[in-house]
Amino acid sequence: MTLIRTRRSTTTPPTDPARPAALRRTDRPYRGGGSVDLMKPTLGGLVGKYGVLVVMLAVMVFPFLWQLATSLKGATENIYEFPPTLVPQAPTLDNYREVFRTIPVLDYAWHSLLVGVGTVASNLVFATLGGYALGALRFRGKGIVMAVFFSTLLLPGEVTLTSQYLTVKSLGLANTLWGVFLPGAVGAINVLLMAAACRMIPSDTLDAAIIDGANTWQRLRHIVWPNVRGMASVVALFAFIGAWDDFLWPLVVLSDPAKYTLTVGMQYLSSNFAANPRVIAAGTMVALIPIIVLFAVLQKQFFRGVEEGSVKG
Repeated sequence: MTLIRTRRSTTTPPTDPARPAALRRTDRPYRGGGSVDLMKPTLGGLVGKYGVLVVMLAVMVFPFLWQLATSLKGATENIYEFPPTLVPQAPTLDNYREVFRTIPVLDYAWHSLLVGVGTVASNLVFATLGGYALGALRFRGKGIVMAVFFSTLLLPGEVTLTSQYLTVKSLGLANTLWGVFLPGAVGAINVLLMAAACRMIPSDTLDAAIIDGANTWQRLRHIVWPNVRGMASVVALFAFIGAWDDFLWPLVVLSDPAKYTLTVGMQYLSSNFAANPRVIAAGTMVALIPIIVLFAVLQKQFFRGVEEGSVKG
């Protein structure tokens, strides 16, 4: 018996010479002359858009790069030359070593971490509950409550600083990390963000759950939370960054240097190393790097939470 092997033809049919040109025309990121695709910008509009983005990127990123370069420069390098050099000639970590020798960075970072994690946990719980009430429930006086929340956003934090301090002091929490944590336990903006996310849940879905006998906890767990956890990641990130970067309130509440948070502890560098901005820059980078790492890890959840606004099936 003779085995006859058949081979599939690997030759591809001839392509239409007009097709690549058509694809190139439709794949352009801008619309050409005579095009009616209003979803794409013109060539001038595309160039202008990217030009504005480059300018904004330079304005926002350049100070960070300059600070990073300053923290790595030695004592013999000129940090005030123009145009500034962003690449140190002889990079050194001596400035960072000086920061760790001068202040207990790890202890202060631990205090900031405790306050930040507590702030995230309390904001997730209270903002979710408050947002569910404001966004999904119907009750008398709801408009007044919303107006009160919006009005708190109009007041700068310095206006309520004295009243907050007197409240914390009367509770016996002055000069404690609990006193630092308490005013930020729930933020009005976080409640409003969660309310906006809860408002996107169709009322028919919640009404059907009530008819089926679901209590409040079951509705929160099985209906509300799966649809607002994207926004919850935004709230968590904002709450942590706010607690980690806060300087004025911990400075007012804490009087014992052993209890300082990281941002307050870094002021010691400004007072004792005012003549050496390299060490101050190194301290700034030490306080900033954890936030950058956190955002780099959670950026997908952050942007997903910003974009989503509908119930997932």
